[in-house]
Amino acid sequence: MSERGGVLRGQLKQLLREVAKFGAVGGAGLLVNLVVFNLLRHTTEIPVVRASILATVVAIAFNYVGFRYFTYRDRDKSRRTKELTLFLLFSVVGLVIENGILYAATYGFGWDSQLQSNIFKFLGIGIATLFRFWSYRTWVFRALPAREAVHAAESFLGQRQAEPDKVLRS
Repeated sequence: MSERGGVLRGQLKQLLREVAKFGAVGGAGLLVNLVVFNLLRHTTEIPVVRASILATVVAIAFNYVGFRYFTYRDRDKSRRTKELTLFLLFSVVGLVIENGILYAATYGFGWDSQLQSNIFKFLGIGIATLFRFWSYRTWVFRALPAREAVHAAESFLGQRQAEPDKVLRS
């Protein structure tokens, strides 16, 4: 039981490390998103939801670099085209979630003040982040085989190669 408990603790520790790294990149992406959103909102005549979509696109690009080279740098890198395609697909779903909430608040309820827009933008980002975390770790940045499994396979192969070949001689 203690071996199993150690494995579970190790998995929990790894998940917490992943959540912390995801949060660090996501937090920086959140700042990028909100800064770009507010700059566009106050320096241009772009409508609120369009400004939000543009800010989200900038944050998506920022986040991909952070996730690929920081959060998930140890993950499988052999399928970059598929990875980027899935990342963009799930990011667009997150963009729809995030900006759909802002759209509903702005045009459905008429909540369009600076404070209200930022609150609903932030709420949308939070809900979309839950979806993105699940989808990125499940589908986009796939884990490499566990180190224990690789070590067991290597030792098994090493044993097989160490055995002398049994050749029948005539």
